[in-house]
Amino acid sequence: MMRQFCAIGAVVGALTACTPDEPANSPPPVAGPITASATAVTRADVGAFLNAARADNGLSPLRANPQLAAAARAHAQDMALVGFFSHGGSNGSSVSDRVRAQGYNFCFVAENIAQGQQTAEQVMQGWMNSPGHRRNNLSTNAAEYGAARADGDYWVLVFGRSGC
Repeated sequence: MMRQFCAIGAVVGALTACTPDEPANSPPPVAGPITASATAVTRADVGAFLNAARADNGLSPLRANPQLAAAARAHAQDMALVGFFSHGGSNGSSVSDRVRAQGYNFCFVAENIAQGQQTAEQVMQGWMNSPGHRRNNLSTNAAEYGAARADGDYWVLVFGRSGC
């Protein structure tokens, strides 16, 4: 089974860097209610592997944030429900739009996405083996994270730093 990580363009299985968003002025409207099943991934899942990787690289752990988790969950559900794989939402939203819609005021935000991995360990291993995703995982700009997994094994990991 082909595993995808942040695939952009027509090349299947390509790994590309997921670059951080800069704060923008106003977000586009957020899609209506999302009904696909999705769960917030807890610290014992993606967060534990993320913070272990950070510790292995001499970095402090990131704190779980419910607003970032809600943004991750909404995007994972959107991809699962509509059947696409992209950093752009089905309504044209970006990660910055989605975290703003959750009331998160940020000066740094970034996102990793993946599809097809069946465990948190598999998805984190894939992200750590991809230069762009690894850069997000080990970013010194991030202070918090939120993660989610939706039906069809759509994974979203959002990084943020509020205020600044």
